[in-house]
Amino acid sequence: MTQVMAHRGASKVEQENTTLAFRRALDMGADAVELDVRRCATGELIVHHDAKLSDGRAIIATKKTDLPVYIPTLSEALDACGSMWVNIEIKNDSSEPDFDPSEQITNEVVEFLRQRGSIEKWLISSFRRETVDTVRKLMPELKTAWLVMTVDNAELEIVAKQMAEQGHCAIHPWVKSLTEQLVITFHKHGLKVNTWTCDNASRMKELVDWGVDGICTNVPDLALEVLNTPR
Repeated sequence: MTQVMAHRGASKVEQENTTLAFRRALDMGADAVELDVRRCATGELIVHHDAKLSDGRAIIATKKTDLPVYIPTLSEALDACGSMWVNIEIKNDSSEPDFDPSEQITNEVVEFLRQRGSIEKWLISSFRRETVDTVRKLMPELKTAWLVMTVDNAELEIVAKQMAEQGHCAIHPWVKSLTEQLVITFHKHGLKVNTWTCDNASRMKELVDWGVDGICTNVPDLALEVLNTPR
């Protein structure tokens, strides 16, 4: 059964990556939430998509007390998600000011989740393969997924086999590049396919027909409506 993952919460109706957006997604009946985690200057793990604020300040150079009040800590965000499972994307891009090749942020996120418990509720994802590979080494019981824009058809088997051997549980491909063949190949190797970001009902129906495991969307209410419509 395809699950509905609220992209940064119910971000069509509430400000993204806020406790309001996460609670709204919970109220709508979403199965999961996707959110983005970064570190600020004082070391707290906070939830925000971009590396910089709208005024140009880099989050990594800004104290927690100087951040806008709507930006939650990871702890506050997870509290707001209630019973939903959470896809925690670690932002660690080499083009951004908070790039962390030493994977300190990854170590801190893993340790935070270790202390928090309920390990089965969390999935760690990242566009940086080294980041999710690091999670596997630090805490193999944490679920991990690799975020990708695309995977060449010629490499599907190789990538799926390698990810399965390393213990990752899913791949998260961009919906515009997702093919049914990718779904078939990764399922064959025991991996789930959660795609992002789809807000179109007809495309959602196609994804459900393909057997996609999760649809990350800004409109979880629409996705739930599609899933509950007799086929």
